[in-house]
Amino acid sequence: MNLVFMGTPSFAVAVLDALVATGHQIACVYSQPPRPAGRGQAEQRSAVHQRADALGIAVRTPLSLKSTQEQQSFTALAADAAVVVAYGLLLPRAILETPRHGCFNAHASLLPRWRGAAPIQRAIMAGDAETGISIMRMEEGLDTGPVCFAVTQPIMADTTFGALHDSLAPLGAAAMVAALAKLEDGTLQCTRQEKDGVTYAKKIDKAEARIDFNRTAVQLRNHIHGLSPFPGAWLTLPDRGRDIRVKVLRCEVIEAAGAPGEVLDDHLTIACAEGAVRLLELQREGKGAMQADAFLRGLAVAPGTRLA
Repeated sequence: MNLVFMGTPSFAVAVLDALVATGHQIACVYSQPPRPAGRGQAEQRSAVHQRADALGIAVRTPLSLKSTQEQQSFTALAADAAVVVAYGLLLPRAILETPRHGCFNAHASLLPRWRGAAPIQRAIMAGDAETGISIMRMEEGLDTGPVCFAVTQPIMADTTFGALHDSLAPLGAAAMVAALAKLEDGTLQCTRQEKDGVTYAKKIDKAEARIDFNRTAVQLRNHIHGLSPFPGAWLTLPDRGRDIRVKVLRCEVIEAAGAPGEVLDDHLTIACAEGAVRLLELQREGKGAMQADAFLRGLAVAPGTRLA
């Protein structure tokens, strides 16, 4: 088919690659405009923009799709369908209704659970046993459209946001290819989402990232893993008379007890409101990630220390 692809981050690249490999014609790619990034704050093209350039596909980066001119330019592409993956702009009705078959979104949750901006993180943070990819025919509402295809992915106790993100990306690519194949042969069936079970995955706020040992150990593990590696759940540790900020990237639940925030042993086992967590991977500011034993060789944390 003749497709328009709309996406921005690395998560969307796998879908673009799969569409090209399957033989679909990508008339144009839409992505967020280049933005300052890195220490030098030089403008950097999005992951999708860079991949489209490498593939020789034209890229458009409008700040909005609300103007008549942008909508006419989109209509001129004569798309059979638009494929949308983490694009970052709301699509007006005029855009949604332009492609012959509509616009299809690969969303990283099992809708209607976790509509919104941060479905992968929220699923882990909530302790969900599974998540997946939903291929949805888009409407004007936030992830409210009928679901046409879905695949599931388990969430294990040690699953982090980074690992789940990387496993869901190819799953989303395969799901979108399968859904479009059904669309082509006329067998794609889309079902309205149930009203029960709707939850919203609001954008991660940096203020959420501070570790709170007044949670249960399981809740804290889910919180840490849901924010790993970015933005990274963090705590402060004493170092030569001052407190330094340290990200915790991985941990495990331990059957132990103590006052919340109390360091229980020489292996960074820390008591929670219920149970304890053992910190497994940490990262000091400006440093790379380190396993706990290596971290402790540079910064010993004595048993009995109380962490806020």
